[in-house]
Amino acid sequence: MEVKVAVFGYLRFPPGSIGSVRPHLITFVEATREHDGCIAYDVAEDLADPGLIRFSELWPSEESLDAHLVAPHIAPWREAAKKLGLQERVFTAYTTNSSRAV
Repeated sequence: MEVKVAVFGYLRFPPGSIGSVRPHLITFVEATREHDGCIAYDVAEDLADPGLIRFSELWPSEESLDAHLVAPHIAPWREAAKKLGLQERVFTAYTTNSSRAV
């Protein structure tokens, strides 16, 4: 079975800034889905924790994830996030060579 990389993480912003974060985040996610070769790239606001945005990603290889991390749309997103009060950034990548539906 082909090795894949799953990434889970979150960003924390001041709850009052989420309205300003959304347009930048939408642009970033759309560019990632269109250009970076991900299998899945999902982002959601945590309904129970205002200001927390959760990410789940699935990449076909470590190389594809590495390419995403230096893609042209990364720097503008990170700069916008910083200006909008990014408080915390936590992401962890896991490699897998199997999967099953649950």
